[in-house]
Amino acid sequence: MAQPGFAIGALSRHCGCNIETIRYYERIGLIPRAERRGRYRIYSGADVDRLRFVKRARGLGFAIEEIRALLDLSESAAAKQSCLSAREIAAANLTAVRSRLDDLRRMEAALTEAITACDLDAFDGCPILSTLADGDIPSSELNRRTNS
Repeated sequence: MAQPGFAIGALSRHCGCNIETIRYYERIGLIPRAERRGRYRIYSGADVDRLRFVKRARGLGFAIEEIRALLDLSESAAAKQSCLSAREIAAANLTAVRSRLDDLRRMEAALTEAITACDLDAFDGCPILSTLADGDIPSSELNRRTNS
């Protein structure tokens, strides 16, 4: 007798993952092709665990190929070597996350400056549109208004 499983909709609800994303992960091999019962995909408990692993890894910013490598490591018998390799992948990801945070801080500063210029009414035209068109707000406009 076949074990009960999850239809794709139930898997989606159970894991909090979009159905199209599940199909995509299946197409690219992050999760195995589901068993078919008639025209329905049926996923196992192991598929649920694997999908949750993928979803958590994506949530931490790992790229698809990094997740593929981490999945391979999670299934490896060489625990010590797997842990070292997983650490290397995570360390590289952490470097990328820190770089994105630096980029976000620069974006925050640029937006704050543009909004401040707008609030001060210290700019001929629109400082937000100027920032988007030219890349910066003339600081002379800001300094003139904030120093007066």
